[in-house]
Amino acid sequence: MAVTSLLPARHPERLAWSLLLAASLLLPLLGASLGGGEFRWPDLTDPIFTTLRLPRIAAALLVGASLAASGAALQALFRNPLADPGLIGTSSGAALAVVIVLATGIAGSMLPFAAFAGGLAATWLIVALARFSGGGMAGLLLMGLVISAFCGAVTSLALFLSDDLTLRGASTWLAGSLSSASPSLLLTCSLVSGLGLLLLFGIGRDLDCLLLGEDAAASLGVDVVRTRRLAAIGAALATGGAVALSGIIGFVGMMVPNALAILVGGSRRRLIVLSAWVGALFLLGADTLARSLVWPIDLPVGIVAAFAGPPFFLWFYRRQTRSLLHG
Repeated sequence: MAVTSLLPARHPERLAWSLLLAASLLLPLLGASLGGGEFRWPDLTDPIFTTLRLPRIAAALLVGASLAASGAALQALFRNPLADPGLIGTSSGAALAVVIVLATGIAGSMLPFAAFAGGLAATWLIVALARFSGGGMAGLLLMGLVISAFCGAVTSLALFLSDDLTLRGASTWLAGSLSSASPSLLLTCSLVSGLGLLLLFGIGRDLDCLLLGEDAAASLGVDVVRTRRLAAIGAALATGGAVALSGIIGFVGMMVPNALAILVGGSRRRLIVLSAWVGALFLLGADTLARSLVWPIDLPVGIVAAFAGPPFFLWFYRRQTRSLLHG
């Protein structure tokens, strides 16, 4: 009886794993086969496939994984399920640094490192201001929104003072587009984001302890200051590489970790890995849809993700409110 009673509870998780494995096989194949408004089996010798479509698929996987894993780590760092690289200012700081690099004409190889520096500066500034104001976890999120708005204003000013060519290119990039993903830029961004993902995975257990509160984490032997610093650096590296490659893509870092926490749960380290996996597939699917939706126009994937974000946010907020009322 006990074994039989456990089987129905495991069926949804088994179904989720089956769907995830199927998506891992089908979505890359679909992304490689769809192009020019039609489905065509990928030709590995076609230069269009090797120089354009394949790097774009790899870029979508990298950006989705980086944003989702960063969101999972930032939600533990801020102890707030709504924390997201696009909401708390990390992406905005990275975007501001990239726009400055583009406006000044510095070499494109500096984009990932500039994005990392901007994202890290924004994250640390948020933490410092929140501690100074004494606003607690709510203060962290509010300061993130303030820093994000400030970085957005400075970015708009920099674009306003730029020439028309820079403005046109930056506007497409800020909408969240993977159309300019080149093999050389992809390689550099992969190194930067990959280092950040490894760092976030390494501190997964400490982030679990941090979710219990700073005092509880310290009593468990966790160096709270070191963990916060490493989480900020890891999220800034992962987000910086993603932003340099695709521009600002919102809601992925908020949607994916929360959905996985509800569906499968588990430790923060496990959630970071699963978020990277699902986030990569989600953004690849969204980019494939964006390329095909209004062909021959190449719709930025950030617009598709933005349409998916608000309904999820409203659903999640309503679910959290109900759980508080009935808890």
